[in-house]
Amino acid sequence: MNQFAQTTGIPILEITYIIASVFFILGLKMLSHPLTARRGNTLAAIGMGLAIVATILFHQRDGKPIGNIGYILVAIGIGTAIGWIIAKRVKMTAMPQLVSFFNGMGGAAAALISMVEFQHVNPELIAKSGMANGQVLAILLGLMIGTISWTGSMIAFGKLDGWIGDMRIKAMKYVNLTVLAILIGFIVYIMTRHVQASSELTPLIYIMFAIAVIYGVLFVMPIGGADMPVVISLLNSFTGVAASMGGFLYNNQAMLTGGILVGSAGTILTILMCRAMNRSLLNVIIGVFGGGGKVNSEEILGSVKEISISDAAVLLSYSKKVVIVPGYGLAVAQAQHICHELDKLLEEKGVEVKYAIHPVAGRMPGHMNVLLAEADVPYEQLIESDEINPDLPNTDILVVIGANDVVNPAAEDDPSSPIYGMPIIKARDARNIIVMKRGMGKGYAAIENMLFYNDKTKMLFGDAKSTLQSLVNEVKSL
Repeated sequence: MNQFAQTTGIPILEITYIIASVFFILGLKMLSHPLTARRGNTLAAIGMGLAIVATILFHQRDGKPIGNIGYILVAIGIGTAIGWIIAKRVKMTAMPQLVSFFNGMGGAAAALISMVEFQHVNPELIAKSGMANGQVLAILLGLMIGTISWTGSMIAFGKLDGWIGDMRIKAMKYVNLTVLAILIGFIVYIMTRHVQASSELTPLIYIMFAIAVIYGVLFVMPIGGADMPVVISLLNSFTGVAASMGGFLYNNQAMLTGGILVGSAGTILTILMCRAMNRSLLNVIIGVFGGGGKVNSEEILGSVKEISISDAAVLLSYSKKVVIVPGYGLAVAQAQHICHELDKLLEEKGVEVKYAIHPVAGRMPGHMNVLLAEADVPYEQLIESDEINPDLPNTDILVVIGANDVVNPAAEDDPSSPIYGMPIIKARDARNIIVMKRGMGKGYAAIENMLFYNDKTKMLFGDAKSTLQSLVNEVKSL
């Protein structure tokens, strides 16, 4: 029986990893549409479960089966319970923080793997080529990238949660470049050392880890709030790359495929979001976005005009075409279900209702899509900003709910504004505009929005949830 396990265990393990990799790919493909996203997520989870079970049953090291099974199962049980509880209890408004936290944990795991495995570099490789070999390179890259992803994600978590502010120091980008150069220097230095065993350089690994922690913090601190969706996507790609380094180390196809998929998907998404904001990735990384662009009161032409609930209900009910622009304020108020109730009431009255979705609305990639999907808003009603903009001049009423920066005309009118050049939802092209806000506060980019002073704009102040509920009641009574 033991002979059979030794001769067939590894092939079974490799086949299972390939099957798990296929599940990952199919799961990712299914995530591209809301109707199949849940099945895709389940399929990818099954693939990961297969990989874990196969590793426990069939993985061998130096001809010996894996040990510490009890500890592994306890760790899996504790992690599963914690993850389940957190995911079930988290509010939709805190979903970006949850994504950052979970992503950071992946980066931390990759970094820990590198720190442990550095002491077990194959002595034959060291004797043959010194420390300049692929195994050492994978370990060092996994350590650096994983640590940066972990600490960066934790800082992003704090910024999204509101208890960490921005560090706006112009010299910070030069400090960051210097620290990054030091990290790369450590990699070069370690790989060019001639030693008998990698464990001799373990103190350098700990120093490198500490420097990577510092860089991860400094890397995210200067980045403005409006860039946070891009940062989350970028850090997600970092975690994928770090995980793929582990796949190289262990010759694990499932780990390698999963890491490559996460890394490549995160990178592609980051590039697409940079294009959506008409900005380069370098500008995002060095943190030159958010804040600034302040408008003096004497430069503001026009005045804020308010509208009552009853007048807004009448305008909406007797319109032919209405476009709703959701933003983070809608998520904060947890008003997505009432918003969907309103759009259904309007459609019953013959009004065509669409949702204009900006790629960077909210606090994470696809935030508004997730928010509205939770309320069962049909996917066909969600229209990307570049597709809906040409139709806005024919829109009777555009309703902005909690969005600010993605409808700010400064992106087109003010060259001094930090969002200048960013493609926006051209709200001012609509025939009438209703803006729902708690007050006249600035958006996450902390700049004035001249849309609020437009002659066609009417402000409807109040909490989005209570305001929408009042609108629903008024529309029903008409």
